[in-house]
Amino acid sequence: MKGPASLLQIALLFGSLSLVAVGGANTVIPDMHRQAVEVAHWMSDADFVNFYAIARAAPGPNMLIATLIGWKAAGLAGALVATVAMCAPSCVLTFGITHIWDRYRHRRWRAAVEAGLAPVTVGLVLASAYVLTRAADSNGRTLAVTAVAAALTLMTRVNALWVLAAAGLLGGLGLL
Repeated sequence: MKGPASLLQIALLFGSLSLVAVGGANTVIPDMHRQAVEVAHWMSDADFVNFYAIARAAPGPNMLIATLIGWKAAGLAGALVATVAMCAPSCVLTFGITHIWDRYRHRRWRAAVEAGLAPVTVGLVLASAYVLTRAADSNGRTLAVTAVAAALTLMTRVNALWVLAAAGLLGGLGLL
């Protein structure tokens, strides 16, 4: 791991990700991972996956992973900068565009843009799932648990919390 990150690095990373996070922070998980793990070396794959799990389990917005990455990279100041950088640019952009967007609500091009953004968002979320799976699955057993969890969640009405609890139990018993 490298030394602490500069606050400017953190602000630039999360500020730029904020502006392209169409559909929320989960859509930019691959870029967060690439920058934090592979480029800046602020953390390991395992750290990233653990922070993602903590961010998803904690109540609050799905962008909490940015706060945790900032914390790991530069302590409390990094956490604060990452949080503000992840929220502020997209909030300002949304506030500015809302008035214009609403003015053209009956235009055909607006409906086309909205229809085009939906599959892009789905694709970005699937890319996030792929990156997290690659980072989390270190052996055949963890890959099997991921596959079973995905299948149960997608093909049955089993509550995802039961799937999560079962996976946690397997991990707690040292079976993974």
